[in-house]
Amino acid sequence: MSGRYEFWIGRRYVRSRSSNGFISLISAISMLGIAIAVAVLIVVLSVVNGFERELTDRLLAMSAHATIEHPDQRLEDWPAWVAVAEAEERVAAAAPFITGQGLLVFGDRLSGAEFRGVEPTLEDKVSGVDETVIAGSLDQLVAGEYNIVLGVELAEELGASVGDKVTVTLAEGMVTPAGVVPRTRRFTVAGIYRVGMYEFDRRLAFVNLGDAQKLFRKADDVSGIRLSVTDVFAAPAIVREAALAGGGGVLVSDWTRRHINFFRSIQITKSILFVILLMVIAVAAFNIVSTLVMVVKDKQADIAILRTAGATPGDILRVFVTQGSVIGIVGTLGGMLLGVLLSLNLENIVQFMEATFGIKFLASDVYFISDLPADLRIPDVVRICSISLVLALLSTVYPAWRGARTMPAEALRYE
Repeated sequence: MSGRYEFWIGRRYVRSRSSNGFISLISAISMLGIAIAVAVLIVVLSVVNGFERELTDRLLAMSAHATIEHPDQRLEDWPAWVAVAEAEERVAAAAPFITGQGLLVFGDRLSGAEFRGVEPTLEDKVSGVDETVIAGSLDQLVAGEYNIVLGVELAEELGASVGDKVTVTLAEGMVTPAGVVPRTRRFTVAGIYRVGMYEFDRRLAFVNLGDAQKLFRKADDVSGIRLSVTDVFAAPAIVREAALAGGGGVLVSDWTRRHINFFRSIQITKSILFVILLMVIAVAAFNIVSTLVMVVKDKQADIAILRTAGATPGDILRVFVTQGSVIGIVGTLGGMLLGVLLSLNLENIVQFMEATFGIKFLASDVYFISDLPADLRIPDVVRICSISLVLALLSTVYPAWRGARTMPAEALRYE
C-alpha cells in the first residue's frame, strides 16, 4: 500500500463515531486534560513572573542600581566621583549619600532606624523615592531645616505624623562635665513614604545630605555615591568600570548582590512550581496511553484488514502515533491559547470577580501587593508547549508498538 493513508486514519480515529463512543469520550478528556494543565502552568508562571517584576520594581525604587563606597564611610571630593561616574556611557546619573544608624524617639515610643542623607534634586535621578511619598514631600529636605521623611510602618510604630517633632539619638556620645552622653537632634517630620516592603517602610528614614553630614560629623565627606545605569542587569560590570576610572580604593556593590537571597528564593519557587505543574501535564499526557490502548483493542479487526491489504507494521505504528499526536497537539494549542488569554487579562478578570462577589483575593491591609500581577513571557510559553508536545508524543510509543505487533490471523479468529 502507498500514500499517507495512515495519517488520515489516525486523524479519523480521534473523532470516531463508532458504536464504542466511550473511546471518543476518553480522547476528548485527554485533550481537555492537557489543555487545562498547559493553561494552568502558563498562568501560574505568569503570576510568579508578575510578582517578581513588582518586587524588583519596588526594590529598585529604594535601592540604587549600584553603589561606590569608601571603606571608612568617608568618601572625599564626592562631586569629582559623581563626574567620573557620569562620564561612563552606561551610567545615567549619580548621587551622593550618607548612611548611619540611631534611635528615633517620639513621646514615650522609640525605634531603631537607618538614616540616609540624600540631596533631593540628585536623589530623584537615581531612585524613585519621591514617587512613593504619600504625605508631605521629599523636596522639603532642605539643608539646615532638619526635616526627616519616615517610612509608613516606622511612622505608625512611633505614632508620628507630618509636622511632628521627633528626636534622633546616636550611639556616638559627647564628652561633657557630667560624663559621656548620647548625641541627640530634633527633626521635623516632613513626609511619609510607602514602598510596600517592610524592609524599607519599617526601618529607613531620609534626611538632607548637609544635615546628615553635621549629624554624623562627616564634614564635607559622604559615605559614597549611588548610580543609576541604563542596563540594570549589567550593573555589576558598570560599577566596577566606574570605580576603576575613579582610581579604585573603594568598595562597589550592586542591587543583585544586596538582594541575592530574594532573587534566589524567587527562582527556587518558580522552579518548584514548574516541576509540580509539569507533573500535571505528565498525568494528562498519560491518559493518551490508556486511550490508545483501548483504541488498539477496539480496532483489532481494522488493523488485521489493513495488514492483509498490504500495510506494514510501520504503517500501523504511524496510525496510532498520529492519533496520539493529534490529541497532544490539539490539547497543547488549546491550552496555550487559553493560558495566554487568561494571563493577558488576569487583572481584569480578578477585578471583575472581586466586584461581582464582593471579595478581595489579596487584602491591601494584609499584603503589600494587593493586586494579582501577571507578566507573560514568550520563552516560558514555548518551553511549556514544547515539553507538553514531547510528553504527548512519548505517550504514543507503547500503544502504537502494541498495535503494530497485531497478527492478522489472530485478530480475525473470532470475527
